[in-house]
Formats: sequence, structure tokens, C-alpha cells
Amino acid sequence: MTPNERGDLAIATEVAPNDPGSNNSGANNPGRAFSKRAIAIIAILAACATLAIASGVHSRLKAETRLRESAQASALPYVDVVSPKASADADEITLPGSTSAFNDTPIYARTSGYVKHWYVDIGAHVKRGQLLATIETPELDQQLQQARADLENDEANLQLATTTAARWQHLLETDLSRTKKRTRPSAISIRNRLS
Repeated sequence: MTPNERGDLAIATEVAPNDPGSNNSGANNPGRAFSKRAIAIIAILAACATLAIASGVHSRLKAETRLRESAQASALPYVDVVSPKASADADEITLPGSTSAFNDTPIYARTSGYVKHWYVDIGAHVKRGQLLATIETPELDQQLQQARADLENDEANLQLATTTAARWQHLLETDLSRTKKRTRPSAISIRNRLS
């Protein structure tokens, strides 16, 4: 450092005497001017921060209000009502497709056999109790004929047993044969069994 610089430094660092009558306290006291300037800057920064926070809170409240209004508006269902009108035949569109039922109902015959005649085609509308087809049942017909033959045979046996019982009753009354009385209960039991 040169002697001139040392002198300038000494002049700059000299402290002015405190003069209570002087109004130049800020001009002669650089520490005090710095503190006023710092307070002013801090106050401006605080005002800016407060303004930024207030605008952020305001924008969030405004967005929340818009969101609530939008949610309430979308919660209500909107329904467009249209009255049906007859359309012209020219508007008909034919598209390929097929339909099928959700539930299928199987139909079973009461007996097994061969279909003799169809009365209703597949897919036609039917009513309850309507005859759909005639089934030819040769096995069932044969069983029916056998049952009828067995019935006729049993009726003939009944008639024979009735006649035999009547004859034995007549012989019992006339008491012609003692040896034949032993077989009489079997004829009566046959008649009782067939009745």
C-alpha cells in the first residue's frame, strides 16, 4: 500500500463526532442508512411473499369451487326424450345376423318310437298343450296287445273259476260226492283271488 492509499483509508474510516444537533445522522452514519434500506427491502419482500401466497390460496379456492360445481352438475343424469314416429318403408335396412334364445327347453316324448307326422315346424309359435307330432310306437303297441291278451285270459280264468265254484256249491248242497269236497276250497279261493 502506498502512503496516499493509507491516508485515504484513514479518512474514510474516521468517525464523525456525535453531534446531537445535527440532522445528518443518516448521511454521516452509513450503518444506520443500511439498516433503513434493509428494512425497506425486507418489507417489500414480505409484501411480495404475502401477495404470492394470497394469490395462490385464492386460485386454489377458486379451482376447488369450480370443481365442486362441475361435480354437482355431472351428478345429475341428463335424459334425452324422443317421441317415436313411424318411418317410411324406404328407411329399412337388412343386415345379416342370427338370433338365439337365452334358455333352451328340451322337449321329451312320453314314450319312445318313430315320428309318424309333424304338425309344427321348428321355430313356429306353439300354445300350451298343442300336439306337435304323432309318434308311431310299435314296441308299445305290442306291449298293449300283450296286456289286452292277458286281460282276456284272466277274464276267461275268472269265468271258469266262477263256473267251477257254482258247480261245487251245487254239489255241496246235494252232497253227492264226499271225496270231491276236499278240492272245493281251491276253486273258491281261485274265484276270490280273481275278483
